[in-house]
Amino acid sequence: MIRERDRLLAQLRELHTHIQRDVVAQTERQSLEVLAAVASDDAHEHEGDTIFAIDRVSEQRLIAFFEREVAPERPLVLIAEGLPDVGDGPGCVVLPRGSRQEHAEVRVLMDPIDGTRGLMYQKRSAWILSGVAPNRGPATCLRDIELAVQTEIPLVKQHLADALWAFRGEGLHAERVNQLTGARAPLHPRPSAATSIAQGFAMISRFFPGAREELAAIDDEIARAALGPVRQGKASCWEDQYISSGGQLYELIAGHDRFVADIRPLMEPLLARRGLSLVGICCHPYDVATVLLAEEAGVLITDARGHPLDAPLTLDADVAWAGFANAAIRAQVEPLLTAALARRGLLSLRDIGR
Repeated sequence: MIRERDRLLAQLRELHTHIQRDVVAQTERQSLEVLAAVASDDAHEHEGDTIFAIDRVSEQRLIAFFEREVAPERPLVLIAEGLPDVGDGPGCVVLPRGSRQEHAEVRVLMDPIDGTRGLMYQKRSAWILSGVAPNRGPATCLRDIELAVQTEIPLVKQHLADALWAFRGEGLHAERVNQLTGARAPLHPRPSAATSIAQGFAMISRFFPGAREELAAIDDEIARAALGPVRQGKASCWEDQYISSGGQLYELIAGHDRFVADIRPLMEPLLARRGLSLVGICCHPYDVATVLLAEEAGVLITDARGHPLDAPLTLDADVAWAGFANAAIRAQVEPLLTAALARRGLLSLRDIGR
């Protein structure tokens, strides 16, 4: 059993390396206009995000790799945005071909490039995310994931890239790879041990127009209640809008951020009163396929109600989540977050509990 799971880890890491190299090579050769071209964006469908040309570089490898390297040994259900519809469900392919979902051993949830927009404009690294769970049928969820792998896709000008992996209950493993020499060095990321968000990075995600005003107001309300009124000439804490859920998890793991919450799905009632919606541009399960890594590192990850984060392994489920570097940060921030949401009628206090 140990050898089988280690082989699957090795196969996933190999796939991640292939995708990483392909995408970096494309970003070196192609113009921004080519990489940023929209390859798929059906206005009538909400499953998955807008697919850009750069996304196709990674997605074309997925089925071929799993069909050749993994499926002959371990039948699987592959779930990832951008996969062709072959009748197994949106973004879902059963391998080997012709197999039935109930005969698969595992379900593999992937985001081939999480953080596409930042990468294609060469603003920030993107990440390859994979989570593997025993196949429990359509009821399989994030809490079932037992193996997670996350690999950095660096900028063209960046020669170091990180890789992280974990089996549930066995702690986090990580290494830093020199893209020029291939040298690998162990990495030991640690979440922040600070007991307050003061003078640290803490934020509410607000990537897109639509609800930014309200999300910013909630962010300000939390900071004001936690740290007091803003003092002239002094900043009490900062934010960093990393447009990548996997990247946000990494920042928590690495000790760079102390608190992050993505509560966009909760904004729907408020937006509905304005005739607006964020449906389709919220966090999805594949965006947090590697939440296991954060948990194994000691980061506290919850849903909007304070429960352990969970979601079905599908493309279209909207996910609201919060990450706290440690218990002290959670005790400082979580009551303020839930109170701010409850005041706006976006969360019932009866639903909150640990």
